[in-house]
Amino acid sequence: MKVSPSILTCDFAHLDREMAFVQNTGADLVHLDVMDGVFVPNLSFGPPVIARLRPLTALPFDVHLMMEYPHRLIEAFAAAGADSLNVHVECASPIADTLAHIRSLGKKAAVTLKPATPAQAAFPFLDMVDMVLVMTVEPGFGGQAFMADMLPKIAALRAEITRRGLSVDIQVDGGINEQTAEQTAKAGATVAVVGNALFTAEDAPALVRRIHSL
Repeated sequence: MKVSPSILTCDFAHLDREMAFVQNTGADLVHLDVMDGVFVPNLSFGPPVIARLRPLTALPFDVHLMMEYPHRLIEAFAAAGADSLNVHVECASPIADTLAHIRSLGKKAAVTLKPATPAQAAFPFLDMVDMVLVMTVEPGFGGQAFMADMLPKIAALRAEITRRGLSVDIQVDGGINEQTAEQTAKAGATVAVVGNALFTAEDAPALVRRIHSL
């Protein structure tokens, strides 16, 4: 599995130090959770913060847009340094058009499913994306417990992706640690968003290596 540390867990007063920590773990991506206070009941940050973070690491920026109208800011996030832009199938933006816009800017496109949304909701977009994110907690807050009942959803997505002969990653986000990452990998996930488990680990690089081996 690839590892994408979520900086939502970071100390935002020392993001330069935190980004150095993430890079030194051997992680593959940096997961940036953008929350608008409308689609989810919380606020985080936007393009200006991402632009300031961009010079601090060469790792790809995996930007998860928990926004009601993400299509309005796709170009701003792309210009700020996003490498992959991920929109929720449940948002109010036109999904197919938004994914096409993301790809037209030379960025990777992805869609996300909330826990209550079935795997089949992503099927119409599988030919348009590089990744599907399955939320294994309710989006909007860190530190929640992993929802094991999302494993069949991951398996259903992997089966459909394989059936079509596509090369699409399945990312999992929420309550991910070494044990839950292993469960999701067995179901077909290929990218783990890790927050609290990584930033509180006694040996974060060793944790990343173990998840890589799943």
